[in-house]
Amino acid sequence: MNMSSARVLSQNEIDSVFRKKRDPGGDDEAKRAQTYDFRRPDRIAKDQLRAIHMLHENFARNLASSLSAYLRAYVAVNLVSVEQLSFAEFAQCLPSPTSAVALGLAPYDGSALLELNPSLVFPILEMLLGGSGKSTVKISREVTEIEQTILESLLRIILQDLRQAWEAVAKMEFSIDSHETEPQLLQILAPTEAVVAISMEVKIGELSGMMNIGIPSIVVKMLRHKFDQQWSVRKSEATQTDHARLLHLIRGTLVHVDTRLAQQTLRVDHMLELKEGDVLAFDHPLAKPFDVTVNGIKKYRGEIVSSGRKRSVEIKELVKEP
Repeated sequence: MNMSSARVLSQNEIDSVFRKKRDPGGDDEAKRAQTYDFRRPDRIAKDQLRAIHMLHENFARNLASSLSAYLRAYVAVNLVSVEQLSFAEFAQCLPSPTSAVALGLAPYDGSALLELNPSLVFPILEMLLGGSGKSTVKISREVTEIEQTILESLLRIILQDLRQAWEAVAKMEFSIDSHETEPQLLQILAPTEAVVAISMEVKIGELSGMMNIGIPSIVVKMLRHKFDQQWSVRKSEATQTDHARLLHLIRGTLVHVDTRLAQQTLRVDHMLELKEGDVLAFDHPLAKPFDVTVNGIKKYRGEIVSSGRKRSVEIKELVKEP
């Protein structure tokens, strides 16, 4: 064999061989590992993200009704995602040019960002100016100042519903601070600062476009205790409301109530010999309570009583669940 033609292993390859010998599952562990960015100190808890998700689901339902009435067309708003990103990542996900608005968050410091895709803005402008909004021509130019002025009435409706949705957690006045067509030019947050990015799909007939909202994570973290309070109150209210609703739904439902003596066995040949006047003895003392079942499930105990010419069961106690 010609040794000069043999491939020489690199130091990394040699280390990899020894590493696999020591820990065969090491590579799998490395594949499952996720990168953590220590430059993001403002990350919020997953339960708080879930609460924000629920909050904006209500906002989407209310906004769909408001926009349907305002545009006199059927509008559907669906919540797509709620996630935490850096402001730079959030801005890079937005189209260019677009319609971006910096929002004040009084009484809290900082600003949020509201963005409407051009695929949504220009059909709405057409509808507001008397058109059908069904044009299939794709427009990718910037929104003019006149068009921004026309859109302010739409933005006020959006911010009103957003304000009402957040009232469940904290009173926050969303106000329009400035307009921009390039999201990267809105210097409202540092590029590395974390934001909660909320993405929604707005459908108007056959047309659809995205609406994105970015709220500083530091503001959301300040409201952590209010989210916890709102969650506990809503959970209690939801429980009472659900009980009342379920009771209303099942109130007219028919159930099978049955009372039986203890089972007795009888041979078939003896059963065939039974005739009128024969007496069957059951192993159940009269003083012993009878079980009352509801749809086959034991629920009550009672006693046999007379009710006119009929025999009935008087309920004495509720059978506790095991």
